[in-house]
Amino acid sequence: MELESITRRITAAETAAGRPHGSVRLIAVSKVQPAARVEAVLQAGQRVFGENYVQEAAGKWPEWRAAYPGVELHMIGPLQTNKLKLALDLFDAIHTLDRPSLAEKLARQVQARGASPQLFVQVNTGDEPQKAGIPPDQADAFIADCRALDLPLTGLMCIPPDDQDPVPHFRLLRQIAGRNDLTGLSMGMSSDFETAIAEGATHVRVGSAIFGARDYG
Repeated sequence: MELESITRRITAAETAAGRPHGSVRLIAVSKVQPAARVEAVLQAGQRVFGENYVQEAAGKWPEWRAAYPGVELHMIGPLQTNKLKLALDLFDAIHTLDRPSLAEKLARQVQARGASPQLFVQVNTGDEPQKAGIPPDQADAFIADCRALDLPLTGLMCIPPDDQDPVPHFRLLRQIAGRNDLTGLSMGMSSDFETAIAEGATHVRVGSAIFGARDYG
């Protein structure tokens, strides 16, 4: 199974980077994947999964969580504020905290619940107008604002531009995290997760390399 190959590659990348085995968490990105593929990966022992769409996750994960104890679900797609309550019911981590309005509404919900998922600020390291995320030059101020709202931040997330070397983007994210005392770095996908691990990733988001190509049909 491809899952075994990916986990071996992660272990090898940790070793090459001089990092302890188990220092990188694999998030298996199961969005738009057929149920049979996801079930096979669950049966193989994977328990950390990533989804992009709240409604899609709500339609499939409650049943799987009942059948497979220990599942941890990460929100890795853009989060609309009108889906926030449902997202907090579903997800153990949100990687896409990317704007003040979301932070403010999230803070109110977290305070009302008395509990928070892991929270990652999404940084638009390429400053791409079509992509979500806080611009790098505004990241420090946004992190401070989130902390002022008593949001417990875990780390940062980025998606480098498709047509660029990801290394400068991974390094920029690591620098922003370092000066803000954040240890979580959600970076690296199917095509570049080993590079991300070399640059300090703590969470890698791998989908097609585990499940196969998605059919958006």
